[in-house]
Amino acid sequence: MDDINFLHNSFEQKIINPAIFTDEDEMEQFGLNPRIFIVEDDKVLGLSIKKYLMKTLNCEVELFTSSMDCLSKLMGDPARTKPFCLITDISLEQGADGLLLIDNLKDKGFNFVSIAMTGFASIETAISATRKGVYHYLTKPFELENLQKLVIEAISKKLGIGLAQLKSEVESVSRVRKGGNVKIESPSEEDIFCQMIGRSKVMKDVFERIKKVALTESTVLITGPSGTGKELVAHAIHELSSRSRNNKVSVNCGAIPRDLLESELFGHVKGSFTGAISNRKGRFELSDKGSIFLDEIGDMPHMLQVKLLRVLQNRTIEPVGSTDSVHIDTRVIAATHRDLENMVTEGKFREDLFYRLNVIPIKIPALKERREDIPLMISYFVERFSSADRSNEISFSDKALEMLLSYDWPGNVRELENIIERLVILRGGNEILPEDLPAKIFRHNPLATDHYKHIFELPEEGVDLKRVLSDIEDSLILQALSYTGGNKNQASKLLCLNRTTLIEKMKKKALHI
Repeated sequence: MDDINFLHNSFEQKIINPAIFTDEDEMEQFGLNPRIFIVEDDKVLGLSIKKYLMKTLNCEVELFTSSMDCLSKLMGDPARTKPFCLITDISLEQGADGLLLIDNLKDKGFNFVSIAMTGFASIETAISATRKGVYHYLTKPFELENLQKLVIEAISKKLGIGLAQLKSEVESVSRVRKGGNVKIESPSEEDIFCQMIGRSKVMKDVFERIKKVALTESTVLITGPSGTGKELVAHAIHELSSRSRNNKVSVNCGAIPRDLLESELFGHVKGSFTGAISNRKGRFELSDKGSIFLDEIGDMPHMLQVKLLRVLQNRTIEPVGSTDSVHIDTRVIAATHRDLENMVTEGKFREDLFYRLNVIPIKIPALKERREDIPLMISYFVERFSSADRSNEISFSDKALEMLLSYDWPGNVRELENIIERLVILRGGNEILPEDLPAKIFRHNPLATDHYKHIFELPEEGVDLKRVLSDIEDSLILQALSYTGGNKNQASKLLCLNRTTLIEKMKKKALHI
């Protein structure tokens, strides 16, 4: 057991600090990423286990709701000789139970280690599971952390693969070196592509598609959530194309008032409307022989969608107030964070225009879908915002870094950039601790729950949850009022409440200070 604990501790160090590996031979010693298959018909529990193991072990995890689905997948898997860990419920509503699945896999010669789960523990099922070679028998409910430790032990002990070897992309890029403070690995030249940073497979695929698309003249539609860098992709396509010596003109279709957007795009002639005191070229004409980037194309008014369709079909424009057509040679690159296919279905976007734009689609993943790139970007932004003498450079504690990696980043790269800039300005020259991070990261992070274990630990006999929460609320309100000298405005800010809400709670609870 001591050996297993040593291996587990070694794993925990190296999953956070892969730089501890001294050479390639040691990395090779730990092997290749094992796969984990979960068979659980309780979808909520199954998804919880899958997400937790993917986040903490960073390996390939698949979930099945029946033993037959799992068996069919494995039988048709070209990598069926690769060892794996099976986590299965014993009692399944459909098909064979978990123990029969283990028998079938053994009969078919699969190399695996198994962990069994059950909500109805008994001596008989425990003995039966042990006889079938199950590594461990878990009774529900159980802590996900305990399951994770069992998976580490089972794979390392039974399959001869140490989980410190989980060389997933997250680990390989978040190499942390200790030297008093924690520092993040800087991106290498191979990680930077046209001002974009990425070592993950999804981003490498995006980079390869950009290279191929840039060599063509086809219209491109870039999709992805706000803040993912769609404009950088458009810029890269233009710079790598034969049009790079000519203009790339950008238009944000959602930022320009509808009444002015037509003039901005196609230009106007003198006297065509009030204020048109001279002829003016539009963005399409200014981008002739170059590229035009139509950002937030999903916000374009329906009337202008018709005119844009004609431009794409005929390669001519008509300035506002003119009857003459102007020929243009412009490559169109469009982008949107909206679901255009859904908008077409709802009648909010023209179907014919959608297909004209969607000749070559490029989808930019959200930051939470490529967490392995976050440490690289943190390093890049820290260096970018630090002063020349590095006096305000920041470092991150392991816990703070882990919380940044676990956060979902709804604002994507733009949000990460803003937060790093804020930390450099406000906390420059220090190590960033969890309490230094914005409240939204702390509140939405599963690690934050550890903080409250030191405040209140559940007793064995249980508690009256409503009463305890009410008492805690009373205590925090009174503390906030005490800190602020009874100032309700300031107290409401400390508690992240509206002032009226705080007053209503005080009246309801008859709280006074």
